[in-house]
Amino acid sequence: MPHDHDHDHEFDGASPAYRRALIAVIVLNAGLFGVEMTAGAMAGSRALQADALDFAADALTYGISLWAIGRPLALRARVAQLKGLSLALMALAILGLAIRDMMAPGVPEAGVMGAVGFAALAANVASVLILMRWKDGDSNVRSVWLCSRNDAIGNVAVMGAAVMVAWLGSGWPDLVVAVAMAGLFLSSSVQILRRAAQERAHAH
Repeated sequence: MPHDHDHDHEFDGASPAYRRALIAVIVLNAGLFGVEMTAGAMAGSRALQADALDFAADALTYGISLWAIGRPLALRARVAQLKGLSLALMALAILGLAIRDMMAPGVPEAGVMGAVGFAALAANVASVLILMRWKDGDSNVRSVWLCSRNDAIGNVAVMGAAVMVAWLGSGWPDLVVAVAMAGLFLSSSVQILRRAAQERAHAH
């Protein structure tokens, strides 16, 4: 039987404890997507909307991860590749929108950005702590950990952008954070795709 601890680098998620943890994180991500997308539209914050999109993608891909648990290695690796590609596409979409907004940047509402960013950070720190013991599993399990970690980093960045927007009276910090988040998503995508490719090769 697989051991679900940090030192087992081949853990595939096949334990009741991990399934319960993953379901809890899916619920958190789905809830925060609705909150952040609404707040981002009201505040005019591209960084908040980027983070909300990340929550939505995570909830969906975590659901796929839950489905893939216990299935053959090659299938789990293909699922991880799908998640890696979705992260890359999301990053490119965010980057494109941010570049478009740079032509005429508005000034988002810093107070809303900061408050919602803090609430999202609390939810993501909870997710990271819930998943901490399984962060070194296979590509499917690892991708869940990386996405949760990215969310927490993104929330801190959104809160920092809110402070800078309020201080400078400019929308540029919001756009800079959106671009930085896109870069983080691309980096994680590469990590996930590389590990999944290794697992697919090993499975044949």
